Amino acid sequence: MSRTIFLLLFCALPFKLLAQQLFIPNGKITFEKKVNMARTLANLGISQEVKGTIGKYRTTNWNLCFDRTRSIYKAQKKDDADDDLIYFITPGESTNELYADYANKNRVLKKNIMGEDYLLKDSIPSVAWKIMQEVRTISGYECRKAIGRINDTVYVVAFYTDEILLRGGPEGFSGLPGMILGLAIPRLNTTWFATKIEAFTNFNDEIHPPTKGKKAETDKEVKKLIDLFTRYTGSKDQKPQEIRKTIYGFTL
Repeated sequence: MSRTIFLLLFCALPFKLLAQQLFIPNGKITFEKKVNMARTLANLGISQEVKGTIGKYRTTNWNLCFDRTRSIYKAQKKDDADDDLIYFITPGESTNELYADYANKNRVLKKNIMGEDYLLKDSIPSVAWKIMQEVRTISGYECRKAIGRINDTVYVVAFYTDEILLRGGPEGFSGLPGMILGLAIPRLNTTWFATKIEAFTNFNDEIHPPTKGKKAETDKEVKKLIDLFTRYTGSKDQKPQEIRKTIYGFTL
């Protein structure tokens, strides 16, 4: 009798291990970021003549490499040069990076500000999420819908899968019971959707904080950066904490 029980347990073991492997601990996700330029340019007051020279959407691809507790998010390199007008609207975006350490709840942003790359250390921001019943499939993974809010008034729609263990996502969004594979911010006319997932792949050599850029760690360095940002954006009427929130914002 005991031998029969042993054989049954032995046979069940591979199935148990297989079930555990379904939860992905590491890998790389490719996201397609799409900006509705027609709406964005309309908000900027760009002339109809200029609008007609560019496409309705601007699409870029970003990689998110991750393990159980960390991730690095950065743009894929492009062979062709960006359109001059697009570069003016989102200068230096292709050099931006975001490293997140979820175990210690902090992150490092490499962000291009006024033509210079800066290294910004910050805690991982939180989002007030509400999980909904709607489900959709993204890149072969069943994802549940959630609605969040950032900066008090900006609504975010996300779709996450609990098959990926890290509770992260594109642009540093996190806080849901799994990985965010779809994201939309209507206020920014922008969406992010996973187009490729390389599961169970080790990218440890790539998951590390960016190191090239000007540091802004001390209060003096941060104040200097805020003054520079204010000088070029004409936002002198804004409070320093509001300007800091813009610089250290959710999106790259």
